[in-house]
Amino acid sequence: MTLSRESERPEGASWRQSAYDIIFLADTPAGRWFDIGLLLAILMSIVVISLETVPEYRDNEAWMLRLWSLEWILTGLFTAEYLMRLVCSRRPLRYAFSFWGIVDVLSILPSYALLFAGTSSRSFVILRSVRLLRVFRVLKLWRMMSDADELSAAVWRARNKVVVFLAVLLVAVTISGTLMYHVEADLPDRRRPDSQFTSIPQAMYWAIVTMSTVGYGDVVAKTTPGKVIAAGLILLGYSLIIVPTGFVSAELAGGKMGSRGNEPAADIDAGSPDSCDVCGRTGHRDSANFCDQCGTSLERSQ
Repeated sequence: MTLSRESERPEGASWRQSAYDIIFLADTPAGRWFDIGLLLAILMSIVVISLETVPEYRDNEAWMLRLWSLEWILTGLFTAEYLMRLVCSRRPLRYAFSFWGIVDVLSILPSYALLFAGTSSRSFVILRSVRLLRVFRVLKLWRMMSDADELSAAVWRARNKVVVFLAVLLVAVTISGTLMYHVEADLPDRRRPDSQFTSIPQAMYWAIVTMSTVGYGDVVAKTTPGKVIAAGLILLGYSLIIVPTGFVSAELAGGKMGSRGNEPAADIDAGSPDSCDVCGRTGHRDSANFCDQCGTSLERSQ
């Protein structure tokens, strides 16, 4: 559920409204410093949780005591932050059940759960790792979400091309994997006992690794025909690996051109009144010889 910041802002002039502006927004110096402090606390918490798994610190009681103390201090800070977000929101339950609200509560609950289970309980090891979800807060604090929205929109516009591309890859993997299985392992009269291509799914796994140019080396071709097929698949992978990037790049460029075409002519090039006779596009650059929207040749007025 996506929260509208204006709809969640408390009504009237009050301390809740001021606190909301600091905690949820970054339009003021206090809000920016709050986000920076929260970001540093998140990163420190991740470092502490990570150090607790290092054998040199995990087996040292003095270091573990320091790490646990720091962890509880940070847990207290995050708890206070979560409670303040609930208090400042106009509809606290809506925030509590939003994505970020769930991430917040899941990041602090494991620490309090350990109070009842004890630090020696192994059943809460996985639950404690849920606190790393706090790293999603870093993504929310980045002030570049407009660029992320533009990129996601470009990927969505190119979804049909990406689906077709993935379908072609799936066909290529299936055909090459099946072919390699028969070439490397399944002879007409017997099976090669030393072949690493034990089944068609195993061969398809090899095809994916080979086409992506990763090359783990756990499954390799040993026959001459198999090596020829592997070489061709590698070259095919190199030629196909940039295709999705081209799709997204084209959509990004198209989106920018479209938004530019919707702008008033005065905002684009106030000094160029010439318009396209075909599409009516105005505001071309002085040096442009063709319309940047439909490609029609421009006849410059003298």
